[in-house]
Amino acid sequence: MKAHTALRITAISGFLAVALGAIGAHGLESSLKAKLEAAQLAKQLGWWHTAGLYHIVHSVAMLAIALREPLCKVPWTLMLLGILLFSGSLYIMGATGSTALRHITPFGGLFLLAGWLALAFPRRGC
Repeated sequence: MKAHTALRITAISGFLAVALGAIGAHGLESSLKAKLEAAQLAKQLGWWHTAGLYHIVHSVAMLAIALREPLCKVPWTLMLLGILLFSGSLYIMGATGSTALRHITPFGGLFLLAGWLALAFPRRGC
């Protein structure tokens, strides 16, 4: 993967983190409030909030990696996979209330952790 492609994907990830955060802050609560009891609403909004926090933090980390020459592909890719699995599953759970994807979330977390370790102990040429 070329650095400019990684930078473009990272920018899209950051854009989505902000857009989904805005949806969660301004639209999701009001749309779910009429349908859910308070405890379930809090749970779903908590999932959404956690997804957004990890999404934006790891998008910023990916930006730092994407701007580095040469591109450290392994940590960048692991973090991208982590965002997709961890935050993605939590966004879906937050929006729908379905916990069908709850088993995917920890794997996303492991990818995020692996990304940080790969950044701490880079392979040669990274």
